Amino acid sequence: MDVGPGRGGGRSALSQINVTPFVDVMLVLLIIFMVTAPMMEQGVDVNLPEVENGQSLSATKEPLVITVEKNGRISIGRTQVDSAAKLTPVLIQILKDKADDEKDVFLEADRDVPYGKVVPVMAAIKKAGVAKLGMVSQEPKP
Repeated sequence: MDVGPGRGGGRSALSQINVTPFVDVMLVLLIIFMVTAPMMEQGVDVNLPEVENGQSLSATKEPLVITVEKNGRISIGRTQVDSAAKLTPVLIQILKDKADDEKDVFLEADRDVPYGKVVPVMAAIKKAGVAKLGMVSQEPKP
């Protein structure tokens, strides 16, 4: 009497790959990335001044943002610069390969930074050959 394949007689190899564990791991990784992605903000936390009728500018490319923090620290993006005097050569190096119409820089300064500390930064930016300097602000919160 022949029992047929898979019925008691001989053992046959399983020819299908079980993808369930792979899918489980991928779903867990997807959830981890979805939860952690909003926490990965770039930039420095700055308390910007509020302006009611501020003009919104749209940037087609990633803008170059210079930040002056409450404690007086100056940074270009995430890179810290020692002083306003050392800002000019760093900016010249960054902007040397850009066209004149792409040399736009945005300055965001904490509202508690004294004006006397912002002016040397603005002068260093202009000395580096920046044509357009934009000041970053935010709308008042209701």
